[in-house]
Amino acid sequence: MRRLLNPWLKAVEKRRMARATPQGLRRALEQQSRLFFRGPRGMQRKWVTIGGIDCLELTCPGAQRARVLFYIHGGGFVFGSPATHQAMAASLAQRLGAVAVLPRYRLAPEAPYPAAPDDVRAAWEGLVAGGVNPDDVVLGGDSAGGALAFGLVASLCAEKAALPGAVFGFSPLTDLTHSGDSFRTNAQADVVLPAERAGELAGLFLRGASAQEPRVSPLYGDFHGAPPAWVTVGDTEILLDDARRLVARMTDHAVAAELHVAHDLPHVWPFFHNILPEARATLDRLAIWIKRQQGWASES
Repeated sequence: MRRLLNPWLKAVEKRRMARATPQGLRRALEQQSRLFFRGPRGMQRKWVTIGGIDCLELTCPGAQRARVLFYIHGGGFVFGSPATHQAMAASLAQRLGAVAVLPRYRLAPEAPYPAAPDDVRAAWEGLVAGGVNPDDVVLGGDSAGGALAFGLVASLCAEKAALPGAVFGFSPLTDLTHSGDSFRTNAQADVVLPAERAGELAGLFLRGASAQEPRVSPLYGDFHGAPPAWVTVGDTEILLDDARRLVARMTDHAVAAELHVAHDLPHVWPFFHNILPEARATLDRLAIWIKRQQGWASES
């Protein structure tokens, strides 16, 4: 299936990513997610307000309320939503026996920095204030959502605030200066992300703010005291070095951080869990790792 998916993504999606307006990217992903991505059987969804932020709560049969997956969607800070990522998040939550919570943060260019990290932080604070034990929360995100997830951890570490039990990222964006070598060496091989447009989208979001701000470029954050981390990325992605360097930085800061590099898989391939065996295998491996970190493996 990978051999069929990659050429289609390069011919269709990469071209769309290179040309479409933010509004066009939003419409396309919303439509595709409704058509192609299905959550687990019996998944229940409802909108709730947490910390003043609208959040999508997903509950699958057998979920334990004490276990929470706090998931932050990607989309270059300009597109994507909890609805577009609900199927993937619910599939992981089902494996964990957890409830998934996806904040709907504001998007650029209408709401540039610091709207997105502010909204994510507000939802996190609201979750904790509502009685959820931070240790029982697993924080994760993909692409720009990975930037926000690891950026939140960096902020919490800097403030010595309560931290989640674990953090993970699918193909995380970690450096808005785009200084990684893979932005150039993998520019042709990446079947989803057009390297030539990265600066434009970052500019729409930053609007003059520093590209080295740790809240959105966690490569420049301080992770001393951070929880265990798990990161995966494809070897043909332009974000390969973003992932490599983030894990190296976290390891330098004495964090138990794991990097898993997959061969010839597209950006955020767990998105395609309905059709791609490798996507399901990645979700399985991540779930095993999370259960081990959280002490959930032996619980009923």
